[in-house]
Amino acid sequence: MSRVLVVEDEAHLAQGLRFNLQAEGHEVEVEGDGESALDRLLDAAERFDAVVLDVMLPGKSGFEVAALLREKKNYVPILMLTARGRPEDVLQGFASGADDYLPKPFELAILIARLEGLLRRSVWMRQSAGSGANLAASESSQVGVQDAGANRATRSGQDPGQFPAPTSGRDAAGYSSSAERRRASDSFTFAGKAIDFAELELRSLGNTIHLTVMEAELLRYLVRSGGRVVSRKALLEDVWGLHEDTDTRAIDNFIVRLRRYIEEDPARPKHLQTVRGVGYRFVAEPE
Repeated sequence: MSRVLVVEDEAHLAQGLRFNLQAEGHEVEVEGDGESALDRLLDAAERFDAVVLDVMLPGKSGFEVAALLREKKNYVPILMLTARGRPEDVLQGFASGADDYLPKPFELAILIARLEGLLRRSVWMRQSAGSGANLAASESSQVGVQDAGANRATRSGQDPGQFPAPTSGRDAAGYSSSAERRRASDSFTFAGKAIDFAELELRSLGNTIHLTVMEAELLRYLVRSGGRVVSRKALLEDVWGLHEDTDTRAIDNFIVRLRRYIEEDPARPKHLQTVRGVGYRFVAEPE
């Protein structure tokens, strides 16, 4: 049984989530403010498998909670709830360390599918996922989640056709399509460094850096570009699924952080190169 912490200050929404997640077989705890949530998440005696974290909270915001957790090397999967129509919230959430996001108001079936997707990713990490058998099993289980989500929506009188459109190239739980995942390598080695996309880890000189899901997805996308220049707009659309008029400079913050991970001299990057006025490209073996 998975243990989930719901951090939401709207009592009726928090209790509704508790009831429905418990009905799905999860153990659920609720906190109404950021400080209380942090206390529990950082308590060594507590163990949570995932967090549903609202952005707008009394005291510390959801952004602050996520950032502090990652600063303390707590990598519990975080599903962040953001305000509808605010792509800047989505980007800030990912920058803070969130693994996935869901805009309010949301369909219950979509939230459950997204959360179960994060829980599976957590299991993969613990079981050294990445083998072909695990990949096939994950694809099979994901189909079940989508079908179950549609059935729940139908039973509750919701129209599955009214679900928010999945982000570009992703299914209801935020995964890339099955065909895309089969094509994508689970690991990539360059210049004495190794990226394990399944484990969300970057290994270099005996050190291991834990990546968020979106950091890993951004690196994967750039690596798969094969040295081609990728525009900021393409990164926003294909990695984050943001199609609105978003300030594309927001992507620069992620690039700066990734350079700290992989470059010997982040101020003079050899691998994550800027193409002025266009975007970025990844070069595995710089000249």
